[in-house]
Amino acid sequence: MARFRLTLEYDGTDFAGFQLQPDARSVQGELERAIAEITREQRRVVPAGRTDAGVHARGQVAHFDSDTRLSPGELQRALNAVLPRDVAVLALAEAPPEFDARRDALAKRYVYRILNRPEPSPLRARTHLHLRAALDLAAMREGARALVGKHDFSAFRGAPGGVLEDENPERSIDRLELAAGGDELALEACGRSFLRYMVRNIAGTLIEVGQGKRAAGEVAEILASRDRARAGPTAPAHGLCLEEVRYSPS
Repeated sequence: MARFRLTLEYDGTDFAGFQLQPDARSVQGELERAIAEITREQRRVVPAGRTDAGVHARGQVAHFDSDTRLSPGELQRALNAVLPRDVAVLALAEAPPEFDARRDALAKRYVYRILNRPEPSPLRARTHLHLRAALDLAAMREGARALVGKHDFSAFRGAPGGVLEDENPERSIDRLELAAGGDELALEACGRSFLRYMVRNIAGTLIEVGQGKRAAGEVAEILASRDRARAGPTAPAHGLCLEEVRYSPS
């Protein structure tokens, strides 16, 4: 029995999320179906993190076990040959038997992308949130600075009823930066783990700052309140992408 580590890219538009679901299409379901077709084995795929419906990935990491005699390169090519067009295995290698894609992850890097111009972009409609009016980037950066570090992020977690009440809301954001280039704005969030919808709730709040609907100084007040009702709306899923999962060098 060997353990394999995969790096995955997928367009989340037509998926109900990464996690296997009985009555909906999922990334995990497509991967496990492909593995079964190639290896004739029913294997569980374990991801570094579960992306929600509509969220994309350029660098999702996962692992699974197999008795296949195929080399990693042969297995990667075979999986890509049978996987649908919206998911691909970018890298596949044999990993130590104790490797765990979820538990061993040291950090995740997400980017929320905004197309900020009057005209829509058909080519970026699935991967960027389109906002017509110009955003105040300086104000958004000022608001973002209040969220860096270790905090109770209850104000930016999923809505009541959608999260486990006993889940620890403390998280650490190592980096939260906004970059502008051309007609695009990107919010990059890096940390070991995030609450469900946390990055999208932060994005929705900072967008309101950029639109002048709230002052940059309010972000610190919202964080301190631990009240989800005080933060902005959850930004649409299609703007978010899991870019990278980091591990200790082997």
